[in-house]
Amino acid sequence: MRKVKWGVLGVAKIATEKVIPAMQRAERCDIAAIASRDETRATEAAARLGIGRAYGSYEALLADPEIEAIYNPLPNELHVPWTIKALEAGKHVLSEKPIALDAEEARTLIAARDRTGKLVAEAFMVRFHPQWRRARELAQSGAIGRVGAIQTFFSYRLLDPTNVRNRPPGGGGLYDIGCYAILTARFVFGAEPVRVAATLDRDPNFATDRLASGILEFPGGRHLTFSAATQLAPHQRVTIVGETGRIEVLVPFNALPDRPMRIVIDTGADLMGGEAWSEEFPVCDQYGLQGDAFSRAALGEAPLEFPIEDAVASMRVIDALFRSAERGTWENV
Repeated sequence: MRKVKWGVLGVAKIATEKVIPAMQRAERCDIAAIASRDETRATEAAARLGIGRAYGSYEALLADPEIEAIYNPLPNELHVPWTIKALEAGKHVLSEKPIALDAEEARTLIAARDRTGKLVAEAFMVRFHPQWRRARELAQSGAIGRVGAIQTFFSYRLLDPTNVRNRPPGGGGLYDIGCYAILTARFVFGAEPVRVAATLDRDPNFATDRLASGILEFPGGRHLTFSAATQLAPHQRVTIVGETGRIEVLVPFNALPDRPMRIVIDTGADLMGGEAWSEEFPVCDQYGLQGDAFSRAALGEAPLEFPIEDAVASMRVIDALFRSAERGTWENV
């Protein structure tokens, strides 16, 4: 079974601790090289992870003729420039979220894809986990009646001023984790929001948003309400509510790769959950599933399920939320 040869730009924690190990266990991914601007760090990461080649510059990795696809986990402000360089070097690219800092920047990737003929996509691994596939199936099938509302909460506590998540221009809660609420609501509703309202609380020292809350209005009067926080206790939960029941995704975003995940379905007849039941999903790693899906698309074996236009649509929502928080008004998407 043919595997795609991947190269990784940088030694970011998400890459070395989550994505690379998952893709190494996947069926269609061969992590063949890793690069860092510090050659020592690249060499150490390669040795630790069993990667064959290490490069002391991103340019050297992109010049490797054996590399077919690039995973880009660089800081948010570097996603677009290095993704374009990788596309122009003849590589397919899977770039971490958010794909860009705004929709206008994200749209440049459409032109780069069309110019180079290479695939480019945003790395939202949650869409490949069976729990989300099932939640969407139940929501769209009418199993809980017409879905009217989704509530999402996602938080962690990070006070390190040197961490990229706490540094402008690409840091802050909306970019880092609020994007998950937006993405999954669009995924479940199968629609785009028409207008949004938001409020942000910014850290006085970091100048990034440490608490972002918003409401997205979808066609038909359906709503997403969410909060994303970078300085509160770690917690995540998604509740999808329909006319006759609800679906609760218990660990919606950081699904654990070493144990089964569950969603809960409940009619709401017993407020203590006496009539609730759950569905359990076998152990899997959503990062590996994402890597395999992209690899199959790169090999021409399957279509790319979420093309770059989907990422641009998410960025338009983020842009509108930032405008709303600044102006104190509802903003059209």
